[in-house]
Amino acid sequence: MENTSLKNHAAVCLLTVGLGAAVGLVLWLFLQVVSLGTSLIWQILPAHLGGKWITIPLCVLGGILAGLVHRRFGDYPESLDTVMGKVKRDRHYDYRPMPVILVCALLPLIFGASVGPEAGLTGIIAGLCYWVGDNVNFARQNAALYTEIGEAVTLGQIFHMPLFGILAVEEEPDAEGNTAVLPKAGKLVLYALSAAACFLVIAGLNALFHTSIEGFPSFSEVTIAPIDYLLVLLYIPVGLLLYYGFTAAEFFTEFAAVRWPVVWREGICGLLISLVGLSVPMVLFSGEEQMGELMLDFGRYTPWLLIGICLLKLVMTAFCLNFGMKGGHFFPLIFACVCMGFALAMLVFPNPAEHVVFAAGVVTSATLGAQLKKPLAVSVLMLLCFPARLLFWIFLAAAAGGRLAQLIDDKRKAMEPKGAH
Repeated sequence: MENTSLKNHAAVCLLTVGLGAAVGLVLWLFLQVVSLGTSLIWQILPAHLGGKWITIPLCVLGGILAGLVHRRFGDYPESLDTVMGKVKRDRHYDYRPMPVILVCALLPLIFGASVGPEAGLTGIIAGLCYWVGDNVNFARQNAALYTEIGEAVTLGQIFHMPLFGILAVEEEPDAEGNTAVLPKAGKLVLYALSAAACFLVIAGLNALFHTSIEGFPSFSEVTIAPIDYLLVLLYIPVGLLLYYGFTAAEFFTEFAAVRWPVVWREGICGLLISLVGLSVPMVLFSGEEQMGELMLDFGRYTPWLLIGICLLKLVMTAFCLNFGMKGGHFFPLIFACVCMGFALAMLVFPNPAEHVVFAAGVVTSATLGAQLKKPLAVSVLMLLCFPARLLFWIFLAAAAGGRLAQLIDDKRKAMEPKGAH
């Protein structure tokens, strides 16, 4: 009996390591295709086909192509919350449309939509895990567990924060009160094994092919003055306002989107992406490269220009999500909030260089705290960009943003007439 138990544990660990390696391979291949595709659309073809204006018909064609795929096969990729909700609620995720999910996840990223890769990738990984569960007898009974681990590893690798992955999946309880098959400590061990295998595969492929998978750039240091503590009372409400601004943008763009046929609205989305890209290129894509530019030379922007970029980024992200060029919203929100934090510090201080990091960290944490309602996950995610010295203020802002948003939402629901939707 003891030998059988040891063999079972060894088999579980081996399968988890294999899952992590597969996740690493999928992530690496996916992001390399995105990199090659964006270079083709935004650099190579414009250089050989008449200049930057060629991006207008290219992006329109990209939107139309996405619309044709959606009209024929369905509205993919699903949001991160939808994917994780199905895994927790249904204990299954349909992997049959995997090729469609893959195409629909790639197109918006390649054609410059203001979205991140996490939504499409979590759907792909969830489908892969359940395919393994349905086709490998030993894995079938633990398919939901492997999927949660796969999602956590995916998010941890995308955001270069392994702990964020597990917190994003685990911080809220299962809606049905279900518990994992393995105990908590055992699940964490499996996650660590899977994450290590994922990291080693990606590192090995990067070394072999001389590539890299870049994440958000990070601030190396932060200066905190007593006046910054007082300004938390400004930064947290502003972060909360950005959350509700994004929510309002989602509502209005969704309201507008349903009035257009699928192919038309995604062609319009492609057109808008190209026009914004030609006029305000910082608003395109998920925001990693743009944030690096901002960190290096924010002084060449006026605070009002940064506020405009922030608000346009929020609107463009909501527009892309609801007009069919779909993806994740974490990276765009982080970039938009950092722009606002920089702008506020520039408006308040004559010498803002010593205050912009603190302002950006608190504003961003308040916004994501209101969005996620998971202060621990937000705090870990913020360490992606901000120094550990800010951790207390990041957690405070995330917790305050989440709590205030919850109170406002509860108050609004209580005021709604009964039966209203």
